Amino acid sequence: MALRVVGVDPGLTRCGLSVVDVAANRKVELIDVTVAGTPPGTPLDARLLTIADAIDAWLDKHQPDVLALERVFASANVSTVIGTAQVTGVIILAAARRNIPVALHTPTEVKAAVTGSGQATKAAIGKMVAKICRLDEPPKPADAADAVALAIAHGWRGAAVGSNASASESAARTGSQQLTAAQQAWIAAEASSKHRAARR
Repeated sequence: MALRVVGVDPGLTRCGLSVVDVAANRKVELIDVTVAGTPPGTPLDARLLTIADAIDAWLDKHQPDVLALERVFASANVSTVIGTAQVTGVIILAAARRNIPVALHTPTEVKAAVTGSGQATKAAIGKMVAKICRLDEPPKPADAADAVALAIAHGWRGAAVGSNASASESAARTGSQQLTAAQQAWIAAEASSKHRAARR
């Protein structure tokens, strides 16, 4: 039975939404993808409401097993980080109300899982998403492709060892000799992320 994963690339202006089905053999079927957008000049409460309505409709329509969400990281643009964090809270709440597990992944982890490199460009991510999902071209805009990449990355892990297991736990269960180069890069990225968090 396939694992259904909703992937969300959170943002106030563009929030990427995707849903994929991932079989036990790691074959991915893209079910749907879109971007929920709000104009920058709109009041914050209205923007959050628009995104909340979009994610509610998305989850009710697709009934996922798990929701994969990009983990918010600090950057030079504080206003962007705050907005993304606010959207993230809305999304987590929507999932919690439906008892849908939420998995947070860093951009580096997702890049490593999908492309084999934690430093991959958005163009490379889009290209691999199109290849994995057997599409003629990557989903557009880039936020849509990123949402699909999130769903794929988590789905590959979840289909193999259960949606709540970490990449390192996956390696322990399946044996590192069975991991692809992308999976091994993902484990390294996850370990690096945990190491940085422990030092804070």
